[in-house]
Amino acid sequence: MHFCKMMFSGIRIIFLIFIVSIYTFTNTFSQSSIRIVSWNLKDFGQSKSDEEILFIAKTIKDFDIVMIQEIVAQHPGGAQAVGRLAEALNRMGARWDYRISDMTSGENSYKRERYAFLWKPSRIKLIGRPWLERQYNMEIDREPFFATFNKDGKEFTLVNFHAITKSKQPETEIKYFKYLPAEYPNLNLIFCGDFNCPQSHTVFNPLRKMGYLPALVDQRTSLRQQCLSDGCLASEYDNVWYDKSKVIKIDAGIIHFYLGFTDIKEAGKVSDHVPVVFEFEVKEDE
Repeated sequence: MHFCKMMFSGIRIIFLIFIVSIYTFTNTFSQSSIRIVSWNLKDFGQSKSDEEILFIAKTIKDFDIVMIQEIVAQHPGGAQAVGRLAEALNRMGARWDYRISDMTSGENSYKRERYAFLWKPSRIKLIGRPWLERQYNMEIDREPFFATFNKDGKEFTLVNFHAITKSKQPETEIKYFKYLPAEYPNLNLIFCGDFNCPQSHTVFNPLRKMGYLPALVDQRTSLRQQCLSDGCLASEYDNVWYDKSKVIKIDAGIIHFYLGFTDIKEAGKVSDHVPVVFEFEVKEDE
């Protein structure tokens, strides 16, 4: 704990530099690009304080679309927390809209969750209604949540997903993702979320053979309970997978939100994952 506190004290300056770099990034992007952020917000529901909701809003406010995983589904607090987050975002200058999924259909009720999309209508248009995957909902515990968007006449579909934990072998359900491009042949699918599995795993090979690439490579995204000499991040779980024939990657990375806290355990109350950022453009139809 002593080392952890020393480390966090030592990186306060780094955090200030981080804020400046984020400010520069968000004010120099191309108007034609799309900037999305995917974030597992760890039991997102009534347990999140107003201060934590405000912190989350400030962290994501400069993006076009936000995808949230791990929204509490057993009581209304999860959906209400998304509404609270949207209200906080709306007080920061731009107007936001959002959609929340139905409860996922896993066999165990305690594993069921909801997903959410939040976006700026001034930048992005939602096409139709978002939907939960149904063909493979028995094979995938928390079946992914799809939403199709339009930016300057170009459509793309974000697939919001939270896999089962590593101990339960998430590859046993990720393997069904190879069937989704054929199930939706007319959609430009972009897979986003917490896969609880590194991009180097062989389960992603079928997607790679189809032309999909990970936005992040060798990037840890989950928080440790205590910072060590090699940092505060533990595992390479969260990512974005895109079809290189349909999408141009401009930039990708993570937001080190935990640097804004003096204690990693306090940061963990917001989330035990960092947000994953992906900036891209949709290619013209050939």
